[in-house]
Amino acid sequence: MQQTILVVEDDQMIRQLIRLHLEKNKYDVIEAADGEAAKKVFLEYHPCLVILDLMLPKTSGEEFCQWVREQERKEVSVIMLSAKARVDDKISGLRMGADDYVTKPFDPDELMAHVEAVLRRTGQFCQKIVHGGLCIKPRKGEVLLYDARIKLTKHEFHLLYYFMQNPNIVLNREQLIEQLYPNADYTVQDRTIDAHIKKLREKIEGNPSKPERIQTVRGMGYKFVSA
Repeated sequence: MQQTILVVEDDQMIRQLIRLHLEKNKYDVIEAADGEAAKKVFLEYHPCLVILDLMLPKTSGEEFCQWVREQERKEVSVIMLSAKARVDDKISGLRMGADDYVTKPFDPDELMAHVEAVLRRTGQFCQKIVHGGLCIKPRKGEVLLYDARIKLTKHEFHLLYYFMQNPNIVLNREQLIEQLYPNADYTVQDRTIDAHIKKLREKIEGNPSKPERIQTVRGMGYKFVSA
């Protein structure tokens, strides 16, 4: 599972420079040029870390950092970027909720070292699979749909996890039964899987009667469609 990093920076050249170095180090990168766009991207992609410029249009970096902390995503780290180099500015940023503070201008390799150091502390809590705003965190047993937590039963959780591990692949009922009931000493009926999927659709689909995420492939099984 690659770790996703959100870069929030209104200067396009700086944003592209950061992206280049992050991708070189095998991170998934998403971008936003202002605080309002960053909120939408944050909720859709569920990043592990945010590299955040403080001087942003629409919503300031300080306001966005506070908003991130209000989402109760404790596994999300924030590295602030700022031209403010005074000690009291750094202290203020850290007290605001940042995990680290890097001053501009910065050396890209130094920034990557800060990223690695922060993720060494927090990255183990950020294992996840994300498809179109739907996020599953297998180690924490959590499912999020944009900004809402979804409560699933044990079987629903394992079923969704298996689907999201195998996006856009048709899975037949026998495969799904084997995943959910690997040691069953009784016969599990196909309709049991159908019932689990019906309940799961009711929780993650906008319109369960016309599902877009978990689709039925007639005569074959089911397919999780990655948005």
